[in-house]
Amino acid sequence: MSLIIWLVIGGVIGWLAGLLMRDNNGILINIIVGIAGSFLGGLIFARGDINDAPLTVESFAVSLVGAVILLAILNLIRRGQVR
Repeated sequence: MSLIIWLVIGGVIGWLAGLLMRDNNGILINIIVGIAGSFLGGLIFARGDINDAPLTVESFAVSLVGAVILLAILNLIRRGQVR
C-alpha cells in the first residue's frame, strides 16, 4: 500500500512542479518527473533516507524541490532554456 501512496504523492508533486515551472510537457511526463524528482530530492536532501520518513511538510517540500530541479533540467535539455 505504501508504494501506491508514494506514486500518488509523486504524481501530485509532479503536477505541482509543472504548475510552478509553467511547463506544458503533459501530465504524464510531469507525473514521471514528480516521482523521479521526489526520489532525487530525498536522496540529495534527506541523505538517502526517504523510505523511512513519514509524510510531513518538510518531506513534501523536499520532494517538490527535487521535482522542480529535475523538470528544469528536462526543460534545459529539451528546449535549451528554463522557464
